Amino acid sequence: MEYNIRPMAEKDITQVQRVAETSWHTTYKGLIPQAVQDHFLTEAYSAKMLQRRMKFSYILVVEVDNQVIGFVNYSPVTEGKVELGAIYLLPDYQGKGIGTALLARGIEMFPEAKVIYINVERDNEIAKPFYYAKGFKEVEVFNEDFDGHQLQTIRMALNL
Repeated sequence: MEYNIRPMAEKDITQVQRVAETSWHTTYKGLIPQAVQDHFLTEAYSAKMLQRRMKFSYILVVEVDNQVIGFVNYSPVTEGKVELGAIYLLPDYQGKGIGTALLARGIEMFPEAKVIYINVERDNEIAKPFYYAKGFKEVEVFNEDFDGHQLQTIRMALNL
């Protein structure tokens, strides 16, 4: 399968919102109430918030046949540390090496990085195996109030 990874542009906002919504509803069905998911998606993936993210962080999209099918959001935190804020693919494109390519592109973008961090919901059985397979290790587990819903969050790190 041919795909293209490139920086997100303003014209991609609607498609990125669609990927986020589809991915969240698939991943967190039964883990996070639908109303909580919808509220989060409305806030975190509004056009205004995505424009802000494009300005202050690094968002890459991945396209197949000129359609955005996934994206990744990286933020440098401090010298040598990078936060992987999001990596989402439409379900039909998972397990095909595209997520691995998005992760690798982030590593290339930050050659000075010594560690990449990600937070993963404890029961997210889609993401956790992916991160473990890439070499991420658990560094912390904590409770998180997510819009009134309690989550168990695993902080993971990939040492580079």
